[in-house]
Amino acid sequence: MRRKKSLQEHVKEWVIIILIVLFIRAFIIQAYVIPTPSMENTLLVGDFLFVFKPVYGIVIPFTDIKIPEKVKPKRGEIVVFKFFRENKDYVKRVIALEGDTVEIRNKKVYVNGRPLNEPYAIFRDTLYKPPDDYPDPKEFQKLWETGYYAYTPWVRDNFGPVVIPKGYIFVMGDNRDFSWDSRFWGPLPLKYLRGKPLIIYFSFDWKNKRIRFNRLFKVIWF
Repeated sequence: MRRKKSLQEHVKEWVIIILIVLFIRAFIIQAYVIPTPSMENTLLVGDFLFVFKPVYGIVIPFTDIKIPEKVKPKRGEIVVFKFFRENKDYVKRVIALEGDTVEIRNKKVYVNGRPLNEPYAIFRDTLYKPPDDYPDPKEFQKLWETGYYAYTPWVRDNFGPVVIPKGYIFVMGDNRDFSWDSRFWGPLPLKYLRGKPLIIYFSFDWKNKRIRFNRLFKVIWF
């Protein structure tokens, strides 16, 4: 006859399971839900993602210390990061790396003087925001790095040029007219990178109250 497990044994099993789950969430895989349309049409509001965390280094819990600390993304990658202004996770696309020069002219992005080929980018605002009176380039760089343009709409369609500082990257949403990103709040420190989306494991259209079956298990790592 099979022996019944004692209460102590049950508790021990559940403690082990909980510790394993916490370890996986802290260091390996984290669930993330897209809350805004800033990455449309690549990622939609209501997409549930699994994010692979070790790809940019392991973050020590309750700190921003990473091991190794200098793992860098590539241009074009989609990244999840801790947004330092609101202490919450955001998802954007890497446009430029440290040392790159970024400029936007009439909504077209240039990196190191060359226009980017961006089939993923969409533009949904028919209104065009003309450039304001540009300050001196050095002054613009300084103001941008401090987040001075965080709520300045004219940098949306015409921006820079700026040079990405060492230890930082430049990120933007694919839905360019409706994304609050590095154009506004400045460069993103590498230490705040938290991972890279792996797969959409579930997707729900909140507006139409339906499951998006065509997006289930869609791989976005590549």
